[in-house]
Amino acid sequence: MPAATLPETAVPVDPDMDDGDSGFESGGPDDFGGHGSSGVPISNYRLGLWFGLAAILMLFVAFTSAYIYREGLSFDWRPLEQLPVLWFNTAVLLISSLTIELSRRAIRRDLTTSFDRWFTVTMLLGITFLAGQYVAWKQLSTRGIYLGTNPHSSFFYLLTSMHALHLMGGLLAMGYVMRGALRHRYTSQECAAVDITAIYWHFMDGLWVYLFLLLFLWR
Repeated sequence: MPAATLPETAVPVDPDMDDGDSGFESGGPDDFGGHGSSGVPISNYRLGLWFGLAAILMLFVAFTSAYIYREGLSFDWRPLEQLPVLWFNTAVLLISSLTIELSRRAIRRDLTTSFDRWFTVTMLLGITFLAGQYVAWKQLSTRGIYLGTNPHSSFFYLLTSMHALHLMGGLLAMGYVMRGALRHRYTSQECAAVDITAIYWHFMDGLWVYLFLLLFLWR
């Protein structure tokens, strides 16, 4: 007697369920959301930021130790004259720290127009600071002061160049944020990328003030 076969039954499919829906909501790629575009929680991005800032801090602590030790061997240490453009650069960076904070507060209140305006100003101020640093290097070179002229000039070029390099990283992050802003991706609930960029920028601001004090005001 042939074995009975069970009839195939169709499994009902919910038309509202997307393929691959696992029941977890992933954040958008714009601002990491609750998760990043790869599903990484925003807390991981923040943790990565703090690890990155700690690494930068340790790098400059090492430079500071070398600076202080070398200055102690003062037989060939000739301090550089303070350049007026460096005071201008310091003021520009301090103002940029204020404007990025204004932009962050604006987006938290869903004031997107104000956010766009202040964030753009911050980027322009950052570019102005880098241009000012280039002017400072050119002024020194026209006076015949180069990287190997004396220990103080060597540290000046090294420290300011390393800071400028890390500041450029901040500008790249701002470019990423501005790209999202042009697509209207940020709201008071989705602004983690803005927060992370602002924290990094404040750190670069504080680092520059520290370097300025170390190079010209600390003895």
